[in-house]
Amino acid sequence: MRGSRYIGRYAPSPTGPLHFGSLVAAVGSYLEARRRQGLWLLRIEDIDPPREMPGAKDLILKALEAFGFQWDGPVLYQSDRIEHYQAAVASLVDRGHAYPCSCSRARLRRLGFGTLYPGLCRNGTEAHPLGHAIRVLTHDEPIAFTDRRCGPQSQRLESSVGDFVIRRRDGLYAYQLAVVVDDAAQGITEVVRGADLLQSTPRQIHLQRLLGLPTPAYLHLPVVTDAAGRKLSKQTGAPPLDLDHPTMGLWEALAFLGHPPPLPLRRANVQALWEWAHHHWDPARIPAPDPRQGGIKKTRTPARAPGTRS
Repeated sequence: MRGSRYIGRYAPSPTGPLHFGSLVAAVGSYLEARRRQGLWLLRIEDIDPPREMPGAKDLILKALEAFGFQWDGPVLYQSDRIEHYQAAVASLVDRGHAYPCSCSRARLRRLGFGTLYPGLCRNGTEAHPLGHAIRVLTHDEPIAFTDRRCGPQSQRLESSVGDFVIRRRDGLYAYQLAVVVDDAAQGITEVVRGADLLQSTPRQIHLQRLLGLPTPAYLHLPVVTDAAGRKLSKQTGAPPLDLDHPTMGLWEALAFLGHPPPLPLRRANVQALWEWAHHHWDPARIPAPDPRQGGIKKTRTPARAPGTRS
């Protein structure tokens, strides 16, 4: 699949059924891939079994089909790719870019450290009865990139994040590592996703550089919030998508992304709405970023998801 062709992807985690925020991300990535006459790949990020909901993988596929999405090629499941993550971690450790760490969150709290890891195990660690995590070394040279919607971004990882975990103590691989390995393996040329992941991008670019992998372009979309201003998610009780009335949900997702279709299309079928969307999609119309939130300023659409109460 590599070459000059545009390749995008959608990569939900099976922690529950898709909700409106999930739909917004899917719509944005799908329409941009189709606008560029490219491929749209589907990846299920199922590498965290303790957080997964039984049956969620099938629910995700069923929801995407009900809303008229058509992905290219077979679905990729991260649970089938553990050996590739293992090889990436081994390569980083062997070349001195990563190291074992026995620090638990409880220990770091006792020592008065917050979320910024202070590098306690950089020079070695004692054996721990519960095993150890693997952290990647960071530096304070700015890692900069330009997001296609949010503009120039820059972060100094060592002083803002610290050495971050790429393999957990329980042996599970971290999102930051798996997403980098799989984006490269699938030949992804642009990542279109929610702006809640904007701050993760420098960590992923850092790993891409260490592993000698290409860096795709990035376009981060508005984050849907509930009435309390929290990101809409399964953890905040986001209701699942209504699969019996997909046209309404799709209409509202397009409106949220700055592309309100004509009102009569609210009563049309999904295929008619997609046809309108394909002809009118323009990423320049996506609402502009709000630096105060690290995400997106929503000026054209309601700040809450459909069905939530103020």
